[in-house]
Amino acid sequence: MADNIMSKAATMEIPINSNGDTGSLPEDDSLEQDLQQVMVSGPNLNETSIVSGGYGGPAGGIIPTSTIKDIRMKSRGVSLSQSHSSASRLAHHSVQHQGSLNHNNGSTEEVSRGVAVEKLDSVKKWGINTYKCTKQMFSEKFGRGSRTVDLELEAQIDVLRDTKSKYENILRLATALITHFQNMVQTQQALGDTFTDLSQKSPELQDEFGYNAETQKLLCKNGESLLGAINFFVSSVNTLVNKTMEDTLMTIKQYENARLEFDAYRSDLEELSLGPRDAAAMVRIEMAQHEYHLHREKYERLRSDVSIKMKFLEENKVKVMHKQLLLFHNAISAYFAGNQQQLEQTLIQFNVKLKPPGSDKPSWLEEQ
Repeated sequence: MADNIMSKAATMEIPINSNGDTGSLPEDDSLEQDLQQVMVSGPNLNETSIVSGGYGGPAGGIIPTSTIKDIRMKSRGVSLSQSHSSASRLAHHSVQHQGSLNHNNGSTEEVSRGVAVEKLDSVKKWGINTYKCTKQMFSEKFGRGSRTVDLELEAQIDVLRDTKSKYENILRLATALITHFQNMVQTQQALGDTFTDLSQKSPELQDEFGYNAETQKLLCKNGESLLGAINFFVSSVNTLVNKTMEDTLMTIKQYENARLEFDAYRSDLEELSLGPRDAAAMVRIEMAQHEYHLHREKYERLRSDVSIKMKFLEENKVKVMHKQLLLFHNAISAYFAGNQQQLEQTLIQFNVKLKPPGSDKPSWLEEQ
């Protein structure tokens, strides 16, 4: 039995490559069982050899089993060492890449955090300011809070608002006059054309239709001149009301808001000054004084701006309205007096340029 097993084990071939090195041994379960039986009943494996050829072949092909084990262990050691080295380099590169990503993410997070903190501070300041101003406004309405008043400036502001309201009424009426008068001129134009047509088709009434047609055409021409003068008047007054006055009123609105803020922080400082004087209270009082001075400077600056703008507005209003009212009067008087020469002279005097007939109508290209 032992001889058969030894014969079977000795005849197993170990593949040899071209350099004489052994290849990897196949893991055969039957071979492993046979070797276990040899270890039990056969000779010591430490003293045996595995032959690469047939049993009893030349000694040059004999490889000790201990050498085979050493080769396999070394091969596995080199493979493990290379795998460990590659894994180490990959891990090192991954750590460096992750560190770079973490650094970039950290910078982005710091910038985002700074923007968020800035926005939060802005919202906080806005909320505190809104609360103080709302509190001051209700205190003034219910008569519990004091209010800073410049009597002379407040009177001028009231006059300006009343003047603007009246000038807006002038604009509405003058615009309505243009609409109605333009309809009348168009009616006169159509009536004159009808008279001209009838004068050619009615020989017995040719003269009568003829001079009525000429009269209507003359009235239509003078009406267009008057419309040009009124349009110029409306345009100038509209610029005065909706640009110059509106700009001044916007500055007045900013001034009134600054006045409310100033009184709110003034009242806050007065309340803190009446309270306790411990360390925390003194810090709050110092901050309140700082805010009070800032808003007082803003209030005084805007009050000065309002005074200057209202002064220039008054001068500009007088200059513009003096010219426009004179134009309106002369044009209306000349038209209804039938003085065509005076009407034309008025337009030249005030540099009023009439639009050519049909300029308001779209061109044939625009109608396509």
